[in-house]
Amino acid sequence: MLTAVYKSSKRADTYLFIEKRDDFSKIPEPLMGMFGTPIYVMMFDLAKRERLGVADINLVQSELTEKGFYLQLPPKEDNLLDELKKQNGVDSV
Repeated sequence: MLTAVYKSSKRADTYLFIEKRDDFSKIPEPLMGMFGTPIYVMMFDLAKRERLGVADINLVQSELTEKGFYLQLPPKEDNLLDELKKQNGVDSV
């Protein structure tokens, strides 16, 4: 399954995987508005990959098959202040 990957022009570390290069017909308009102008990153054969950098390859394949696209959002950042408070036994207010 050939897959084209685009990064968002509006949101850091946000990527859109689609089945055909430059075919955004299956992407909902509100999502495209949030995503901004797609910036082409690469194209690869998903079937020849065993894993992807951040995304779960099985989830990407299933979303591409069902929806025609997969949106990869940046990983959730840990709140370091909350972690420090927790380690020191300080209750959050």
